[in-house]
Formats: sequence, structure tokens, C-alpha cells
Amino acid sequence: MKTPGRLRPRSLRTRLVLIATVLATAAVLVCQATGLTLMRSWLVGQVDDRLTDFRPPSPVYRDISGGTAPAHRPPAHEILPSDFRVYFYDAEGRLLPESLGDGRSEPRLRRTVTAGDPVDGRPATVPAEDGGGSWRVVADSGPDGMRAVVALPLDSVEEATSRLLWFSLGIGVATAAGVTLLGGAAVRLGLRPLTRVEHTARSITSGELEQNVTDTSPDTEVGRLGIAFNTMLDQLRAALHRKDRTERRLRRFMADAGHELRTPLTSLQGFAELLLHDPHMSASRRREAHELIAQNADRMSRLVDSLFLLAKLGDAPTTEHGPVDLLSLAADGIAATAVRHPERRVTLAPLGVRGAGDPGELDVVEGSGDPHQLAQVLSNLLDNACTHTPPGTRIEVRVGSLRAGPRTGGADRPGRTSANPPLPSGEPAHVIEVADDGPGLSPQDAAQVFDRFYRAQPAAGSSRDGVLAGGSGLGLAIASTIAEAHGGRLELDTGPGEGCAFRLLLPAGPAPGRPDAERCQAACRSDAPRS
Repeated sequence: MKTPGRLRPRSLRTRLVLIATVLATAAVLVCQATGLTLMRSWLVGQVDDRLTDFRPPSPVYRDISGGTAPAHRPPAHEILPSDFRVYFYDAEGRLLPESLGDGRSEPRLRRTVTAGDPVDGRPATVPAEDGGGSWRVVADSGPDGMRAVVALPLDSVEEATSRLLWFSLGIGVATAAGVTLLGGAAVRLGLRPLTRVEHTARSITSGELEQNVTDTSPDTEVGRLGIAFNTMLDQLRAALHRKDRTERRLRRFMADAGHELRTPLTSLQGFAELLLHDPHMSASRRREAHELIAQNADRMSRLVDSLFLLAKLGDAPTTEHGPVDLLSLAADGIAATAVRHPERRVTLAPLGVRGAGDPGELDVVEGSGDPHQLAQVLSNLLDNACTHTPPGTRIEVRVGSLRAGPRTGGADRPGRTSANPPLPSGEPAHVIEVADDGPGLSPQDAAQVFDRFYRAQPAAGSSRDGVLAGGSGLGLAIASTIAEAHGGRLELDTGPGEGCAFRLLLPAGPAPGRPDAERCQAACRSDAPRS
């Protein structure tokens, strides 16, 4: 709660100028006060030295005590130097009226002193009888119990001190005014980069999100603030772009899913109505209608299962990893493909060697991952190669290890596409590669081959349409998601007339797991269809 009437500067510039003014003025005043104190102490010390160095001559005591003024006594200005005044006390402690020295004022001295009062020659300050001046006095003992008090006025000391005091106050006022004026300009100049940051922030809040702070020198506080501000803006823009891309992909995904479900659903509805409206249909036509209904129902079931699997992979993308023999996995995948596609010949070879190799001569490559998920990826890739290439096309599965890079694999380069981020350069990785000598894909098709529901145009002479046999265009999307869940990468090297080489790369080290891996593993071990 604010106190009524309390003045608080709101601007940082005002606060800085006020603080600088107060500090500078205080420093000047402290210095001047210290100098004033030292100068006054030095001047008073000079007066004390003069007092302690002067002693009245002994004949003067006798003349003063006798009450006579002998003819041979010299004038006062010859006895006393400068403006000295000397007062005498008799043996009984009474102040005598005779004194030496002239002046319009005199010190206020005690009229009587006792014998017990100390007389040690220590100077003291006493006020004047009239006016506001003061005197510096020192007492000393004389012959026959008499005492003498030597006094000097402090008018010159007080005048010098007063002048210096007024001079100090003037310097303080001038300093405060100068710091206020010049400090305001200096602070305004020094805060100009911060003002630019403020203007940039206002522009960004107005919708100009592409602006950046220009002052980014790491040697200054404002520069470091600009670097942090630009980093925050980059992250904000990236988050907004990701949000826009996610919304666009979600809308496209919902439209594609609706389109994919509409076709079999329309077929189911049509054949069901046909059976209802034509009860006298022949047995052969009725059986054909039932088969078409079953096929479309199976297609819808596989589509829904694939969507359900993708959703679960997105919720729990990391599985429980264990050792996996990739060579045995590839051999099992080739055996299963031979059952599904008996007309196709698929061979096994080491990575980097073209042509069929002797499986007995291949080295064992042991990776880490979920064997069920990796088997599903390999099955999808082999089905894709068998379905999407003309009969007689050579298909080869290669197993081995490499270090990630543009030339070997795992990093981006022209002619290579992937939906997964690249692996760190030089990182060792285990590889399963499915390559064919088919017609390959155009750059436009290759750029979208990992998108959900995407189907490339069938190659001339291929057995069926679609990216994956009888599928919905989700097979490669599922395979890419599983690869990324293992910390790896699924990529494609292709070109028109160059064939396709799908490469699954898994980091050689163990990939990190997540607490929710059990849900993903259970989802991937379910009866997910091959697209």
C-alpha cells in the first residue's frame, strides 16, 4: 500500500540521476568538511604555537605587582608582538586591572582563581566579552605566586573557516546542478541500448515477431540482455511455428483419416443395403458381397489399429530396450517375406557390399531396442519393396555398422530424406538397410514418403498401388516413429531410376528409456497390421 504524498521516482533514468547527484554531492561535502576541519585545526595549532612560545618578561611582573609604571618600561607594542593580550592575576588569585596589549574586544576570563587550579600551559578557547568572537588563551605561573594569561583572538581563523565553509557549500550546489544536468545526459546516452530493447519489445507485442535486438555484445549487461532476449524470441518463434505446423498437420491428418475411413465405410454401407434390398440374390453374388464387406471391414480395422498405434507411440515413444541380434532379425524378416511374397527373391548381405552374400560369413551385429518394434519396421520396409517395385527387381537386406555422416548415413545430404533428426556426426550406429534396384522415387514423392496417408504413384509394372501393399499410407510413418523412439533414424536414399535404399540406424550405445515405456511396448506387441 503506497503512502499518500510520498514521492517515488518511477523512471530508471530519474533514479540513476538522483542517486548519482546525491552520491556526488555527498562526496564533495564530505571532502570539503574534512578539509575545513583540517585547516581549522592547523590554524588553531599555529595560534597555539605562538601562545606557548611567548612568555612575559620577569620585570613586567614586578611592575604590575607594584602598581607603578617606571619610566624605563617600553611601550606595549614593543613588549607584545602583534595582537597579543596579557592579563595578570596576583598572588591571591584576583584579576588585576593592568594588562598588556590593546584591542576593541577582550576574552571573557574568570575574575578570581584559586591556588588549586592547574596552570600547565595548555591552550584553551574562551568566548569574547562582547560580540560572537572567541579567543585562544594559555595560563602560566610567574614569580611571587602571580599568574599571567596570554590571549590571542581567533578572528582570522574564524574568518578563513567561514569563507571556506561558504565556498564548500557553493561547490556542493554547483556539483549537484552539474551532475543533474550532465548526469541526465550521460545516463540517457548510456541507456540508449536499453531504450532500443524497449522499442523492440513494444514492436514485438504489436505483432512484428521477426524483429531482433541489435545490441548483442557479450561484454556489456545490455548486450547480454539482448542475447538472452533474442534467444527467448527464437524459442518463441520456433514454438509458434511448431504450433502452426502441428495444427496444419492435425487438420490434414483428420481430413486424411476421414477420407480413408469414408471409402470402406461407404462400401460397407452399399453392400449391406444391397443385401437388404435384394433378398433373392444368387448365392455367388451374395458370397461376393460378403467377401467385399469382410475385406472393407478388415481394411477399416487395420486403419484404426494403425492410428491407435501411432497415437500410443506418440504418448510413449520410448520402449524398454534390450539386446537385439540384427542379423537374426533380418534373416527372420526375409523368411517371413518369402511366405507372404513367394514370387520375390530377397537376399542378405553385409552393409556396403552389393550382391548376395553368404549368410554364414556375415558378422553378428547386436543392437539395443525392442525386437517386436524393430521386426515391424523391417516387415513394413520389405513389404513396401516387394509391393512397390516391378517383378524381378532385386531386393537386398544389408546389416552392419558405421559412423554417422553425410557419406555413410545418419546425416542429411542432397537426395536423402527423413522425418527424423540427424544423428551426431561421427556417432557409431548399427544399420539395417533394405535396398532395391527399382525405378526409385522422384524428389517430390521422396520428400513426402514418410507423411501419414501419403501414397506415391505406382511404378510401371508394380503389382499393386500404394506405398505399402493394400495399406493406408501409414506404414512408413509408423516405422519412422519407432526409429525415433529408439533414438535412431529412418532415412531414404533414392532418385528416379536409382532404386530405393531405406536405412534404419540405431545408436550403438543404449538409448535412454522412459517411465511410461510399458504402455508403448504393450501397444507395439499387439496385433498391429502391416500397412
